[in-house]
Amino acid sequence: MAQTKRVLVVDDHPVVRRGLRAMLEGESWVSEVLEAASVADAVREAVAGQADVVAMDFALPDGDGIEATRRILAARPAARVVMLTMTDDHDVVVKALNAGAAGFVVKDDDPDVVIDALRTAGNGGVVLGPSVTASVLVGMGRGGAARELPAPFDRLTPREREIVGHLLTGEPNAEIARHLTVSEKTIRNQLTAVFAKIGVTDRTQAVLRARDVGMPAAH
Repeated sequence: MAQTKRVLVVDDHPVVRRGLRAMLEGESWVSEVLEAASVADAVREAVAGQADVVAMDFALPDGDGIEATRRILAARPAARVVMLTMTDDHDVVVKALNAGAAGFVVKDDDPDVVIDALRTAGNGGVVLGPSVTASVLVGMGRGGAARELPAPFDRLTPREREIVGHLLTGEPNAEIARHLTVSEKTIRNQLTAVFAKIGVTDRTQAVLRARDVGMPAAH
């Protein structure tokens, strides 16, 4: 059985903290949920509570989440920080990733996407929510395959390109969800975002367009 994780939720709004705590406490991979409302509290709780994963807000009373991320990772390098904010502003995303964040999602994303991002980061992955486009990584010189894909496929996030790769193998949603260790509902939501970005209405059209531009199938 995979090792469970201690998750620290950093947000100055109690309603947000308690809502995320309620969702996380129902997750089998979470052993404990900690809370903090400021940069200072976040650093202290991350170290004292030995947090494995941190859900980090951007705007905090005594600073911002990027500074908190730097300080937490300096004191606890093993921690994995996911920025959870109201904005997907390009500069904020780039600064967060440069500060060492392992992921970036916005609060408007589906709750399943947020929980999936925290779990993925805790397992060593790097994740960008569906609201954060691949152009951010391209701008940082990390775009890889994204630079080689024509519009509109260049707008897909790394996770969305991964899902399209599974579509190309003919896998149903349930099988894709199993491969990516997320819920089937999360896959349905992310496929809806993919279809909207590439201008199609169903899986068949998506597969045909993906083949036309030479996207690789999942291995």
